[in-house]
Amino acid sequence: LGVTVHIVPWNYPVALASRSVAPALATGNSVIIKPSELTPLTALKLGELSLRAGFPKGIVNVVPGPGSEVGMALCADRQVDGIVFTGSAETGVQVMETAAKNVTPVLLELGGKNPHIVFQDADVPRAIKSVQDGIFTNAGQMCWAGSRAYIHESIYDNFVKELVSRAKTMKLGPGIDESTSMGPLVSKKRQETVLGYVKDGIDEGARLLTGSEKPPAGGLERGNYIQPTIFDDVTPEMKVGSDEIFGPVLSVSKFSTVDEAVAMANNSPYGLYGGVWTSNVKTAHDVASRLQVGVVAVNEYLVTFPQTPFGGYKDSGIGHENGIRSLQYYTRTKNVSVNLA
Repeated sequence: LGVTVHIVPWNYPVALASRSVAPALATGNSVIIKPSELTPLTALKLGELSLRAGFPKGIVNVVPGPGSEVGMALCADRQVDGIVFTGSAETGVQVMETAAKNVTPVLLELGGKNPHIVFQDADVPRAIKSVQDGIFTNAGQMCWAGSRAYIHESIYDNFVKELVSRAKTMKLGPGIDESTSMGPLVSKKRQETVLGYVKDGIDEGARLLTGSEKPPAGGLERGNYIQPTIFDDVTPEMKVGSDEIFGPVLSVSKFSTVDEAVAMANNSPYGLYGGVWTSNVKTAHDVASRLQVGVVAVNEYLVTFPQTPFGGYKDSGIGHENGIRSLQYYTRTKNVSVNLA
């Protein structure tokens, strides 16, 4: 392509920058990394390390600053040949609109409201741990967080009881403490936003099973923490059931048939990731093929590989990171005909 811009979020700043910068460099492009203003130092360190690794000056560039100013200026620049953005759907639309004025190709990995579907023949203990890890890892601050869990009615009560019990015993604390189960949210503003969603869920009639609050006094009250939170009786019309919260908030619901589970999972504007738990291979493939998501994990969650494509449908984005699909984005296709007569 030429010059590619990589607008990187704060939740996994090194991993997400490396994921897109590596194939861009491998296919001969120069890159401009625009890190989140919350985590600029990681990108600056990447730039420093690229020089130490032998990249010529000007190949790996880092431009920190506010996204509304620096990010949008880069997206509007006619000298930019490709834009990779990871972040919210709302900002992704702005990036796409700005890039469209110059017909600049974009690769967008946006939000998710990702479902788990747990059937009655699943390995229940493993499924419970997977649902727990899928929403509470990184305090739910992940585009592929499993924020909705649909559990077969025959195992629902015991499943949810154990899940709630596990959530209540999770230890909050700083990430550098190896005994910590879940760390803080990235900022006070994010904490307030997540608590606002919890309040909306209660006000709209969802049933709170655990969580919803800042931790009690004990050394963490000044941090940006929120207790692991689980709701049931959530409907798709509720904010807590439809919006990407980007925090440790899970909604659980029961289903009775395969068709009902698929319909519930697909009732979302997002389509990034999904998890299916069953011991029936036919059911697994049937459900995976019908889910309107770009990535499906069967009997596991939070799994992806560098050689396999990662990207979503609907409001979750356009294009794919990883694998051959990613390499294709960073190159141009050209048809050359030669008359040998």
